[in-house]
Amino acid sequence: MLRWQDWLDQARADQATAEDLSKTHHWEWCCFACQQAAEKYMKAFLETHRAEHEGHSLNALIGRVARLVEVNDDVRDACAALNRYYIPTRYPDAHEQGAPVNLYTERDAKSALSDLRIVAEFIAPFVKPPPP
Repeated sequence: MLRWQDWLDQARADQATAEDLSKTHHWEWCCFACQQAAEKYMKAFLETHRAEHEGHSLNALIGRVARLVEVNDDVRDACAALNRYYIPTRYPDAHEQGAPVNLYTERDAKSALSDLRIVAEFIAPFVKPPPP
């Protein structure tokens, strides 16, 4: 059973959540939600191509996408930047000192949202029902 639409719906919901988190100054969670949305956009795309989409590494996922369509450097760079938000935005012990809530800034959130838009705008047009 292909669940590409579920992945796409959740990606869009995560993107909206990231935008809401930015507006409420939850910078660390905004960055994490951006990483999650990008991951789900790519998994939606890979699902439509019946391609493997295990794991959480955006770098690995965009590599799989690149086997199916040409991926430009802006998208790769956005994935690399967003990939850095998977663990340290949530866990204090990912940093030498300080809680993530005190370490991420509005600039980080705006950058993450911008990178997410790059990924979403690239991937979304390719996500459509696969041929039967």
